[in-house]
Amino acid sequence: MAGRRKGRILAFQALYAWDAARVPLEDLLAFTWLEDDKRERLGEEGIAFPRLIIAGTIEHIADIDARIRENLTNWDFDRLNRVDLAILRISAYSLLYQTDVHPSIVIDEAIDISKEFGSDESYRFVNAVLDSIRKSGSGAARP
Repeated sequence: MAGRRKGRILAFQALYAWDAARVPLEDLLAFTWLEDDKRERLGEEGIAFPRLIIAGTIEHIADIDARIRENLTNWDFDRLNRVDLAILRISAYSLLYQTDVHPSIVIDEAIDISKEFGSDESYRFVNAVLDSIRKSGSGAARP
């Protein structure tokens, strides 16, 4: 599980970089933004999971952002801070497209990441939005 947690954090960091600096997808997936020694320690196996999340999230970004927008209550999508948005995007991707991962695990991981990297209130906000997405049903990926 620790490997998956690290993978989700890497995916979150990559999506943040993609949104903030428009880092090209190829660079994100090559992890050129990660220190050489960290990238080497992870190895191919260690970056396969975050690579899947990064590529999948960006591939489905329009649908993911639409789902986030639909599940915001009294909040404007364009006012979301980039940390929360990156966490919401990778987590919504997992909820909508990774049928092998239980939704409660996705949401728990998102809460933990938002507690570590977000503001004091981020985890409550992230939890509410993701729980709403989960309850509203997923796209074609889930019954």
